[in-house]
Amino acid sequence: MKLASSQSEFSPWPHRLAVLLVCVTFPLIWVGGLVTTYDAGMAVPDWPTTYGYNLFLYPWQTWILGPWDLLIEHGHRLLGALTGMIALAFTAAVLRFDQRKWMRWAAFAAVVLVIFQGLLGGARVLLDARTLAMIHGCVGPLFFAFAACLAVTTSNWWRRGSASENWPTKARFAGLTVIVASLAYWQLILGAQVRHMPVMATPMDFRMAVIFHLVMAVTLLVFVSLLVRKTIRLKPGPAVRQPVLLLGLIMLFQIGLGVGTWVVKYGWPLLGDSYAMSAQYLVVNESLLQSFITTLHVATGSLILAIAAVVCLRCLRLQSLAAPASIVFIGLMSQTRWEVAR
Repeated sequence: MKLASSQSEFSPWPHRLAVLLVCVTFPLIWVGGLVTTYDAGMAVPDWPTTYGYNLFLYPWQTWILGPWDLLIEHGHRLLGALTGMIALAFTAAVLRFDQRKWMRWAAFAAVVLVIFQGLLGGARVLLDARTLAMIHGCVGPLFFAFAACLAVTTSNWWRRGSASENWPTKARFAGLTVIVASLAYWQLILGAQVRHMPVMATPMDFRMAVIFHLVMAVTLLVFVSLLVRKTIRLKPGPAVRQPVLLLGLIMLFQIGLGVGTWVVKYGWPLLGDSYAMSAQYLVVNESLLQSFITTLHVATGSLILAIAAVVCLRCLRLQSLAAPASIVFIGLMSQTRWEVAR
């Protein structure tokens, strides 16, 4: 294959590998969520080896047929290693087929981020530190969203298709998408604090973490609703309209999962146990229902962040905003009150 010498020439390989990176990272987040749900982070006490074996040479019979905690922890490590290899392949494809300098830096950033995430996971095992586990749980969704953005920037749409998109709106729309993506990540951080509460934390500490998590959930829901309403009214092209509407549906689903997560972990909230069916419900720790709903709630939060990041990036592309997203966010925060008022 020939190196692209202009934007009219396009190789599909960077985009294919970026999409593959996204498809592998999402199951990685799922399995990582299961590791936290089952508190299996120390199922393998050494790193980077697994009970003294090379990561890839650990006997599969012991892994597949062994304890559940070992299965998901070692599986998490293998998926992480696969993600790193795909990130390296993606970077090689970008260096070979993409002449955009900033795209090459983005590819290198993906490799650095996945290595950093792996080191965080290893340090969490070696030091047995819950704080590192929380940071590890926050970096994973960030990498997933970044991988989704790489899939956008390496696509044919980014190079040529964006010119045909209908974009009748103003800069405030792009600014609103930046706010939604930022709030989605802050919500993930608050959720990680709830899942990784220190052993010495008091009931008041947990209560305050849950309250902040709920307040941020309501705030995010409000801004996603504003974004959906503006999308319906302004009718942008499908590259923006479709993921925004999907984001709205998934956000409603996530609210329901949040309620379900509380029920399967702590029982029905006040007045919820006044009904016969709910009064008979018994919380079973580490049950299949509890593990599935809790982990699905975590994975859906990462999916919301990734979709919000994709929408934001496509809007910035269509809006031809040259400034970094952080600068756009600061500059458009002053317009948020006007948006809410409308």
